[in-house]
Parts: sequence; structure tokens; C-alpha cells
Amino acid sequence: MKAGYVIRDQERPHFITITVVDWIDIFTRKNYREIISNCFRFCIKNKGMILYGYVIMSNHIHLIVQSRDGKLSDLIRDFKKFTANQILAALHNEPESRREWILERFAKATETHTRNKNFQVWQYGNHAEEIFSLKFMWNKLNYIHLNPVRSGIVEKAIHYIDSSARNYADEKGVLDITLAENPVTDTRKNSEFWKYNSYED
Repeated sequence: MKAGYVIRDQERPHFITITVVDWIDIFTRKNYREIISNCFRFCIKNKGMILYGYVIMSNHIHLIVQSRDGKLSDLIRDFKKFTANQILAALHNEPESRREWILERFAKATETHTRNKNFQVWQYGNHAEEIFSLKFMWNKLNYIHLNPVRSGIVEKAIHYIDSSARNYADEKGVLDITLAENPVTDTRKNSEFWKYNSYED
């Protein structure tokens, strides 16, 4: 892992990317996305997670997160471990047309190391970037919320259910998150986010 992507200050918010091994598009299925959302809810309520923004794409997750307990690395580790176990359980027990292929890829990912004995769901590393200012926070929030727009999935970020874009547009989101202060509230309409999410024609 590159030195620049290590979580050094455990108390600061960070932009985190969590990626499925081999970029497998497992989150095209609703049940796997719900595993992620439910784990977010649990961590916010019980594990001291402060979630400022997120998006669940087909094969990766972006989030801006902070730990109330100053143990961000432990929080991300536990999040990845729990969701991996839940995804594997769903793969084994729920209908899945691609079960054998996905499990084969998850099993193959363990061949180069001994950390996971049977299956590996997440790539190692989190590409962590420390949030050092409100401006940088909003740069990353815009990047997160516009992911589905850039991918051609939706025309406006608020149309994508599995992200925090709705929360920042004063609508009800799937998750209750902590809203970041906007450093340019007097010129919000000029920001990239609001350009794509304005209700004006």
C-alpha cells in the first residue's frame, strides 16, 4: 500500500474506497446492497461511525467516514470483515445465478496469500485520503455523488438511491448521515453538485 494512503490520524475523517476483488459487480443485486446499508446503520448506531457521505456502486463503495472513538482503521476492518461474511452467507443461501463463478473468483483471490483461508470478498487496502478541509470534503462529496452520473446510470445524482446525494439535496435518503457544512453556501448553485441536481430546468 502506498504511504500516502495509510490512515495516520485515526480521529480525522477520511475518504475511503472499498473495492470488490476482481471488480466483480456484485452490487447489481439489491440484497447485497442492503447488506452494506444495514451494516452502515449498525455501525452508526453502535460502533461510533460518523458517515458524511457514501455511494454504493456495482463493484465498489466510496465513503467519507470518521470514528468517534478515534479507531478508524479498526472500524473499517470490522466493517469489511462483517460485510464479507454476510455477502458470502447470502451467496451460499439465497438465489444467485452467478454463485459458482463469483465464489470461484473469491476463492482464487486467496491463492497469493494466507490471510483468507477460503474466500476473499474485498481487495486489500482502502485508498484512504485524509479530509483536511471543508473544501476538500466537498470535492470528495461531489466526486462520490456524481459517480452514478459519470457512469451513465442516472442523469442526476439525486436519482440514485444508494448514495447520500438525496441527503444533501434536503430529501430523505436511505441512510441517516451526518451532513458536512458547506463552505460555499452563498454560491451552492454554482457548484458541480448543484449543477447536476438543481430542480430548475
